[in-house]
Amino acid sequence: MTQRPRITLIGGGLVGALQARQLAKHGFAVEVFEKRPDPRLAGFLGGRSINLALAERGLQALRTAGLADTVLERAVMMRGRMVHAQDGASGLQRYGVDDSEVIWSVSRGALNMLLLDAAEASGVHFHFGQSLVDADFDGRRIRLADEAGIKREHGVDLLIGADGAGSALRTAMNTYAPLGERIEPLGHGYKELEIPAADTLPAALVQQAGGAGRFAIEPHALHIWPRGGYMCIALPNAEGSFTVTLFLPAHGAHPSFATQPDATAARAFFATDFPDLLPLIPRFDADYAEHPVGTLSTLHLDRWHLDGRALLIGDAAHAIVPFHGQGMNCGFEDTVTLTELLAAAPGDSTDVFAEFQRIRQPNANAIAAMALENYVEMRDSVADPHYLARRALGAKLAERAPQHFMARYRMVTFTHLPYSYALERGRMQDALLEEILREAPDANAVDLDAAARMLQARLTPLPAQLRHE
Repeated sequence: MTQRPRITLIGGGLVGALQARQLAKHGFAVEVFEKRPDPRLAGFLGGRSINLALAERGLQALRTAGLADTVLERAVMMRGRMVHAQDGASGLQRYGVDDSEVIWSVSRGALNMLLLDAAEASGVHFHFGQSLVDADFDGRRIRLADEAGIKREHGVDLLIGADGAGSALRTAMNTYAPLGERIEPLGHGYKELEIPAADTLPAALVQQAGGAGRFAIEPHALHIWPRGGYMCIALPNAEGSFTVTLFLPAHGAHPSFATQPDATAARAFFATDFPDLLPLIPRFDADYAEHPVGTLSTLHLDRWHLDGRALLIGDAAHAIVPFHGQGMNCGFEDTVTLTELLAAAPGDSTDVFAEFQRIRQPNANAIAAMALENYVEMRDSVADPHYLARRALGAKLAERAPQHFMARYRMVTFTHLPYSYALERGRMQDALLEEILREAPDANAVDLDAAARMLQARLTPLPAQLRHE
């Protein structure tokens, strides 16, 4: 029997904790070094978004770890986008065909702590408050430092970096042998605000806003206030609040974060551009003043590994902007692929790491591109009549010719088709929809039988198995 290497993971966040759980369940000895203190003792100190969208890919990874049902008990279902126009009108755009195709709003902190508990229950040993200082890849040793600056060394067999977009392991690897790193800033930033639970707001305001139960607005939706070039979104939290995120250009003419230097300026901006949202944020001034502006970038690497010694996964390898809600899901999908490869060939990490990159890199590149495209769709297109016509026609064709048409969003969010396939198939489908709408701009006037025949003639059938059984 092949000797299983000891695995050292840098990063105990969402992807690191799930990867540790997966590997431990397959008999690997796993140690994790995390720079932050244990959130179960110190409280969650995550510096990024408070809640995240969990979709089918992430759920499948959680199923393989035996954790999906537990996570869903703490999540809030979102059926689609609730689009809020500037005049206060709103409407739901469903993500899927019915409630079997929904996404789930989950608390980053609560999910992280659940994954830490699960990994420890599988035998994983965590070291908190331990930052990676540098790595001796030839000597197979890493150096770490605690919060007091006291350093220690640790021998490693296999080293895996799941330490996020600012990965210390990636920095060490890039110093040892350049990885072809390219960071593309979006030029837009974000700031988080909060709609509190309904019982803290005036009853008349909640009624006017369409709230239900403990939620001040419709709970089962991802809310979007698209304004062309910028937007606000809101995701529900299990206790009844919503995390609101404002996305704006970082610099330039109004509106940008440069032109909203303080809460007074921002309040005036919201009163004009988001008049129905502002009354729902009673701590607006404090939230705006206290919460920093976050940055948004896409990370590209030519290489994710140093032969069989060190490998990057999740955001450490392929950080993306958050506008498709797939960053966590993509990282969770990484953990399934890597675990399967290592379990099948535990003594051949060089080939395993190369194969992992061969499989996952084209898909990471694809979802990075789709996430950027989805930002434009969310802030601009969801209120555009041509976009809505194309969306309506796509829905009709998905019903008329389901073997040949599925909206790209559904492929990404509700199936396990590779991201790269979804990107390419989506582009081909969109080209056909545009061709059809040039002849009949109104989706209701399209000859659906003829359109279905065109799809069937030009596109191969979709794969029969869209999800893992």
